[in-house]
Amino acid sequence: MFDISLWYFRNSNILEMREIDLHGLTHNEAVSKAEDFVLKESAEAKGGAFSCKIITGNSPKLQIRIIREVIDKHNFDYHSTPYNNGQLIVTDVLI
Repeated sequence: MFDISLWYFRNSNILEMREIDLHGLTHNEAVSKAEDFVLKESAEAKGGAFSCKIITGNSPKLQIRIIREVIDKHNFDYHSTPYNNGQLIVTDVLI
C-alpha cells in the first residue's frame, strides 16, 4: 500500500515551501494575513499539492485561532514540527 505521508516527507524537498512570518502583528492582523497567504499558495498550486509555513512565534492562542479560522475553515491539514513549536506547516495532503 502506498503511504502518502512517507512520500511527502521523503520528497518534501521537491516542493518549494514559502513562508510568512507573523511576528509583530496583532492576532487579528495575523489571522487575516495567514488566511490570505494560505489561499494564495493553494490557488498558485492550481489543484496540485502544496505546503507552506506559517511562523507564529510562541503564541498558542494565535496558533489555535489560525487552525480554527483558517486551516479548518478551508479544509487544509497542518502539523507542527518537533524542533520548532512556533510554526505551522499547512498542506492539502492529509498526513
